[in-house]
Amino acid sequence: MGSCFSSPSQSSNPGPSPRPFNPPAEEEYKPAQTLSDLYAYWSGDSYELINNLWGRDAATSGSQCTYLDTASPSGMAWRTTWSWNGAPNNVKSYPYAGRQFPRGKLICGIVSMPTEVKWQYEGNLKGMRANVAFDLFTARDPEHPNHGGDFELMIWLARYGGVCPIGKCVGQVQIQGRRWELWDGYNGAMRVWSFLPASGGEICEFKADVREFFGYLEQERGFPAAEQNLIVFQIGTECFTGGPATFACTQFSADVI
Repeated sequence: MGSCFSSPSQSSNPGPSPRPFNPPAEEEYKPAQTLSDLYAYWSGDSYELINNLWGRDAATSGSQCTYLDTASPSGMAWRTTWSWNGAPNNVKSYPYAGRQFPRGKLICGIVSMPTEVKWQYEGNLKGMRANVAFDLFTARDPEHPNHGGDFELMIWLARYGGVCPIGKCVGQVQIQGRRWELWDGYNGAMRVWSFLPASGGEICEFKADVREFFGYLEQERGFPAAEQNLIVFQIGTECFTGGPATFACTQFSADVI
């Protein structure tokens, strides 16, 4: 994932106030699937969901569990509940939902990537370090493993506790009717572009054509769309420290056309 971090004391945003969270009674909330293991995974109806606790060994204590609420060909709803302590500058997990699609789709051949997401964070948000972000990898090799690529595009919808993307802010751009900060950097050999709301705050309801972000990168940043295949198209939350908190995604839909 394309994130680096500023210390909590450097954050200009003191963070959101705690929001009360009353978990539904056991008899009221029965998820369709419960994912509690390290890389516990579900797929169906052209979507996928993974717990993805890839950085949990950096934590001194904590846990996370991800739940599928509903799924259909038109979209899905899911949530993840977590609490992590220790190593505040290390990502512990990136639970995510993703759209499945056939491999071998060059970005230049994709006409549209419509997506819609609605979400909220609940629980103990004071001192929490996390983000909410789309994550997309591309690679020259259409069969590249899905944990990386040649390029990474992230669209941040929120950040908490002073976390920031890899690289540095190189300016602001207008895409899909919103003003975004553009961050540019490298995660090893992989170039990472991250778009963050220029106004700060949270975008809890987001409907857009993600193809336009690639279009900007192709025209203005030299992204080689004719040579890069789409590898993953995901939305999730990078969890560092804090909680217990619940990221509840009440709607996620996406397509690759």
